[in-house]
Amino acid sequence: MTPVKPIIGITPSHNTENDDTSLRPTYPRAIRAAGGLTILLPLEGTDEDWRQLAAMCDGFLFSGGPDLHPFLFGDETHSACGNVSPVRDSMEIRLLKAAMELKKPILGICRGIQLLNVALGGTIYQDIPSQMERTFPLAHKQPFYYTVPSHHVDIKKGSLLSKASGGLERISVNSQHHQAIKNAAPGLIPVGWAPDGVIEAVEKPDYPFFLGVQWHPEYLWQNDPAAMGLFRLFVEACKAS
Repeated sequence: MTPVKPIIGITPSHNTENDDTSLRPTYPRAIRAAGGLTILLPLEGTDEDWRQLAAMCDGFLFSGGPDLHPFLFGDETHSACGNVSPVRDSMEIRLLKAAMELKKPILGICRGIQLLNVALGGTIYQDIPSQMERTFPLAHKQPFYYTVPSHHVDIKKGSLLSKASGGLERISVNSQHHQAIKNAAPGLIPVGWAPDGVIEAVEKPDYPFFLGVQWHPEYLWQNDPAAMGLFRLFVEACKAS
């Protein structure tokens, strides 16, 4: 009998101009390569809908996308803040609550790590270049395509991220963001840092699998064992959920 693959729900991108939802194929390709199946989640629904989806899926990937609305973490809108999707913000926060009630594995990527942090009570920088003092202006929005790494991330020894990365203490990552975690939410601990001090990864030690990363491993897994290891560890956790 063919083994049953875990089903992983992925949050959608939202085009606020025409109200379309979509998903880059890089996410399901990475999950498929790691042994999972994916579904694209709806943008709208009731709390009961999110509870039913949380029960149906074996894990959830919170994908990349636009900025979070500043009101969610108690800020006014910074002049460098980009476009937002309040309906997506609301959907993901409610979905996260439902998924966590059932202890389902959670992976956040780029916007996803920021959403996880804000939803649990943390804050973010709305714009790294204007809100962080740095001696070296690291390219968090890299000038070349996602498949090429642009900076390194130092990893906390013994962390979930360390396990996913095969025990490495430093990995190469790509980068395409201008916002980042400022204060980690209660219960979340930083486990990865860029050379300029930006928090690049957080996890929740008292949860079965909860990891957020600021980079885009879905563009690196084909040639990067650390990126592939992240998806494999996530899918294995989903199999066990």
